[in-house]
Amino acid sequence: MALRKIVEQGEDCLTKVCRPVTAFNGRLHQLLDDMAETLAEANGAGLAAPQVGVLRRVCLVLDEETEEYLELINPEILSQEGQQTGLEGCLSVPGKWGMVTRPAKVRVRAQDRYGDWFEAEGTELTARAFCHEIEHLDGHMYTEHIDRFLTDEEVREYLEDEEGE
Repeated sequence: MALRKIVEQGEDCLTKVCRPVTAFNGRLHQLLDDMAETLAEANGAGLAAPQVGVLRRVCLVLDEETEEYLELINPEILSQEGQQTGLEGCLSVPGKWGMVTRPAKVRVRAQDRYGDWFEAEGTELTARAFCHEIEHLDGHMYTEHIDRFLTDEEVREYLEDEEGE
């Protein structure tokens, strides 16, 4: 495994639609392992392949219930329910945060590292991460959903309010 460089907003690879994965081989497994190590090191909730410069439909999302990374290859959103508005950031936009409205519950279908299809469901942060990471695969970023970046003080206040609830 190896840490990969996380590209930042402004890089072309973050605005391109990723190609589907067709080969479920050692190269894919290496990419997934590297992405998991990179994500753990960055302490993030998710990471998409274009964020490490690879234009393939691959992402990892932290499952809040199991506290493990879900590997999603060729993912698609099957259903969405409800609504949540919350603080959102991105490893490709370091140190910046904004308020984003996302579904409260999301069900996805994806392939695992061996090509087998499965479904997964997430709420709250996991639902937010499913949407956020799958958007990356289509060349979009959370910054398209915000009116403005929050100040450091606004982020602190929001987090303090969340802890108080």
